[in-house]
Amino acid sequence: MQSLTQLLQESARAHQHLCPRQVLGVRMGLAAGQRLDLPVPQSDKRLLTIVETDGCVIDGLTVATGCRVGRRTMRVLDYGKVAATFVDTQTGRAVRIVPHAGARQQARDYAPEAQSRWQAYLLGYQRMPEAELLNFQTVTLAVSLEKILSKDGYRVNCQRCGEEIINEREVFQAGLRLCRPCAEGAYYQPLALEVSAGLLTEKGSSELLWSCATF
Repeated sequence: MQSLTQLLQESARAHQHLCPRQVLGVRMGLAAGQRLDLPVPQSDKRLLTIVETDGCVIDGLTVATGCRVGRRTMRVLDYGKVAATFVDTQTGRAVRIVPHAGARQQARDYAPEAQSRWQAYLLGYQRMPEAELLNFQTVTLAVSLEKILSKDGYRVNCQRCGEEIINEREVFQAGLRLCRPCAEGAYYQPLALEVSAGLLTEKGSSELLWSCATF
């Protein structure tokens, strides 16, 4: 297992500097490995990390656990919380880790030489005992691992927009197999598109027109 210092150096290189939430991410990842009795950073895909925010903490978690979005061993559910659930995909054991509510205040006690609050967090989070820094919850997933991980090579097409859907992320609605943007609304708004024979072309109208060939 790499040391805390080594992992922080690696995270700083990836992030281009070191910040307090990276430190939290590294310490959360190391603690998860100990709680689940798994070697980290992992070299396989046994550990799954579900992180509840984007940003700096992810870089710390990545170097500490070896979990990555591109390897489908890390999922981001943006709840706006510096928290993560770590799952042993072989046993189903899962632990959710979040910093203690008072960690910011306590961090200052471990970095008396700090010249700012930010520096106090940066140094204090590295030095604080785990029991004072992190809170642990044994949890069970509300969605099965099989559903989260899906199947290799699985793909279908949305019966409304025609786009391909992988990893069993389709939704069935009114008898149709749909992608989530078509079923639930998307995070984007097409400017003006017409779908015809599988081609997307810009239109001057603000309406979104679907050709019969799409359905």
